[in-house]
Amino acid sequence: MKKILSALLSGLVSFTSVLAQHSPQQPWHGKINPTLQESTPFKINYNKKAPKDAPNVIWILIDDAGFGATTAFGGLVETPNIEKLANQGLRFTNFHTTAICSPTRAALLTGRNHHSAHVGLLTPAAIDFPGYDTYIPFEKATAAEVLRENGYSTFALGKWHLTPVTENSQAGPFNRWPTGRGFDHYYGFLPGATDQWHPELWEDNTKLDIEPNNKHLNQLLADKAITYIANQKSVDAEKPFFLYLATGATHSPHQVAKEWIDKYKGKFDLGWDKYREIVIENQRKSGIIPKNAVLPERNPGVKEWASLSEKEKKAYAHFMEVYAAFYSYTDYEIGRIVNYLEQIDQLDNTIIAVILGDNGASKGGTQHGTINPQINRLQGEQRIDAILKAQDLIGTDESSTDYPIGWAAAANTPFRYWKADANTEGGTRNPMILYYPKGIKDKGGIRNQYGHVNDILPTTLEMIKGEAPKIINGYKQEPFEGTSLAYAIDQAKAPSRHTIQYYEIAGALSIYKDGWKASRGHKVWESFEAGSNADPSGKKVDFSKDVWELYNLNDDFNERFNLASENPAKLKELQAVFDQEAKKYYVYPLKDFTAHDMPAGRTVYGKMPNITLFPGVDNLVGVSSPLYDGRSFTVNAETEIVSGNEEGVLFAVGGDKSGISLFVKDGKFHYTHKTARDVFNFTAPDVVPKGKVSFRLVYEFNGPAEAGKSVGKESLFVNDTKVGERSFTAAQAAIQGGRNIDGTDVGRDQKTEVSDQYKAPFAFTGKLKKVTIKYE
Repeated sequence: MKKILSALLSGLVSFTSVLAQHSPQQPWHGKINPTLQESTPFKINYNKKAPKDAPNVIWILIDDAGFGATTAFGGLVETPNIEKLANQGLRFTNFHTTAICSPTRAALLTGRNHHSAHVGLLTPAAIDFPGYDTYIPFEKATAAEVLRENGYSTFALGKWHLTPVTENSQAGPFNRWPTGRGFDHYYGFLPGATDQWHPELWEDNTKLDIEPNNKHLNQLLADKAITYIANQKSVDAEKPFFLYLATGATHSPHQVAKEWIDKYKGKFDLGWDKYREIVIENQRKSGIIPKNAVLPERNPGVKEWASLSEKEKKAYAHFMEVYAAFYSYTDYEIGRIVNYLEQIDQLDNTIIAVILGDNGASKGGTQHGTINPQINRLQGEQRIDAILKAQDLIGTDESSTDYPIGWAAAANTPFRYWKADANTEGGTRNPMILYYPKGIKDKGGIRNQYGHVNDILPTTLEMIKGEAPKIINGYKQEPFEGTSLAYAIDQAKAPSRHTIQYYEIAGALSIYKDGWKASRGHKVWESFEAGSNADPSGKKVDFSKDVWELYNLNDDFNERFNLASENPAKLKELQAVFDQEAKKYYVYPLKDFTAHDMPAGRTVYGKMPNITLFPGVDNLVGVSSPLYDGRSFTVNAETEIVSGNEEGVLFAVGGDKSGISLFVKDGKFHYTHKTARDVFNFTAPDVVPKGKVSFRLVYEFNGPAEAGKSVGKESLFVNDTKVGERSFTAAQAAIQGGRNIDGTDVGRDQKTEVSDQYKAPFAFTGKLKKVTIKYE
């Protein structure tokens, strides 16, 4: 028994220590006698304190934003608050990210390379190798853990995207959630994206339900940031804070209020080609890029604007109006936080690092831009007409918008290619702003030193004169892999100290060394990301077929001239450096999405063949919800009917746009299956019997989709008696499409109801034992 108790206590200590400062018991040097008068106290400082006047620290990370989007870096998207920070601080123009979401965040927060932090790719693409399992080692502490040890309060807001997917639920464990990795408080969403009007929100480790909601996510984040600061400073005004704000913007869905969209009406009728010409000229004039810089050729797949029809131009221009509005509104809410700091006399003593993108602009909008599944599946002129008819939907909660690749390429001016292309500057080069009134004299200065996202933590630590603890929470710490950029603050012309950096995302890779760069794209990844209909699973990947390129960035900063054939010796040298770095930081084995079933990785349930849900469970949405579309499954609801008057929803998925619902009403079993094109309502012929009763849906999906032909069948049972059946076409097959805000409900249908035969939540009034989902 003693051994069991000891083990339990040991486990408790291990868990709680993750949530607090490393605070081992210290020797007590007082004197104890029978009375206080005879004894001598000795004060132990259990909580570490920062030095007097230690600066606050704010990191702001924008999502999916290109180098040439904002006015702060020559773009045409108005960002006055970001621009103000840049004009009073420093612009770092040669700064880099990893080229995609989760890896950039892992490198930023740990000060290590992304594979070294075990996040070599997106969290849903985890595989069981050190570089890819997504379990960030505790020996590689986060900025929050490090700064907490230096006496800071720590707050995280917005996108996290770092917890292993199977731990993104109320079941935990929570030691790899933000509050388990050093943050005192967290308010935001765990997966890679969320609806901006109906966000999936958690506070600390608690799921929030804020519906009905009329506030944009940007406002919610800014409000909470101000609240965290106000509460902390009101208790201990001398204690500094670390605030990490990772916006959902400007990742899709591009959603923002109409009043912001209207500000840009007609401003992008000039088209993406003219946009690029104007922006590169702005960048040259401001000194952000070399005076002799030249635009690279259009990216493959991007049409010349002049070749488009008038209808295409009108359709495409509006997407950019919405994107720009989204970014400008994000800037406004950032400004609210900055203005609050100024109001309470904290701004002058605050270090702010703003990273304008966790990767280059996204190519996820494909050729035409995306709105919803119904419009996205249309082709040619039919799709353009549908986009024009849906202009008022774009940006609202009725849309899941991403702009066409032509605008993404324009937003990446002056670089080639897009997000995820770790072989190119367009995928990895993002602007960074460093602001600190007390520590930066060269207001509005430009810095061209080479930098990487893993440099921000060591830079911050040097600027606050902090220490990197050797042990945090009992874990011996491994050294940072980034290089502090603090040397460049007062030395505008100092040579770069970060001289070697590898990049790799899903097989696309590159290596930088002393101004030279060797790179290799990966065609399988590119075709899959661009929306290929090819099945990515089960293919043999041959990375040896990928072609290496070579660039001298000292003379050719935006990679216009491939020197691989002219200088094979330099290429060979850099290839050897990449191999060395890859072995050192766990980049191998190389993988792309052909090696992983990404959809199954997007939920806490993974590939579980059987799922059991109990009444009272929270609404399950996003990564917390089981997957349904494109697979066969059986749902079985076990109940006890006592009076015969019981009614309500047993099980529901989705909402007013699409979904399924099993419910009891007027003594009978009902089923509704709604898609964008039609609604199927079924009522069982007989009254529900009393006693133990199971209600079952068997959904058989046979595919592949053929217009007008049956692709599956759904059958309904009460106990073991079949009470109904129908075949469905591809247009009728979807379980949940469009807005992904309603999720899965047990014993009720929250938010928006699937069926018009009841009003949400229409909770079941009988005894619901459990609901099981079995996949075939």
